[in-house]
Amino acid sequence: MSSKSKGTKAERELLHMFWSKKWAALRSAGSGSMKYPGPDLIVSNKARVLAVECKSTKKDKQYLDNYDVSQLKEFCEIFGAEPWFAVRFARKEWLFLSIEDIEKTEHGFVIDSKIAERRGLLIDELIE
Repeated sequence: MSSKSKGTKAERELLHMFWSKKWAALRSAGSGSMKYPGPDLIVSNKARVLAVECKSTKKDKQYLDNYDVSQLKEFCEIFGAEPWFAVRFARKEWLFLSIEDIEKTEHGFVIDSKIAERRGLLIDELIE
């Protein structure tokens, strides 16, 4: 399975999770491959709007380049949404982190699985 199809599968899994919690969710096909900023998912329950960038990995760290973070920030500022990164490490539950909860590196950002487990929110905690 290609990394693109793995990413698509992960995004669709999250989309179904939000709908099962009675939150409307839309997947933005081609996010990251167009000239305009756009998250993987836009999610809302009328009271809140979330823009979610999804990452799934078998490793203990998920690296993000500056573009991943800046395009999410830019979209959220224009759209009026809360920016969130959803990350799933191998055989673990999805965790949601704010931009403030991810670590800046010399060349971008990193989400460490240990830090994500301490700071990240489960979906029920995010949407309560």
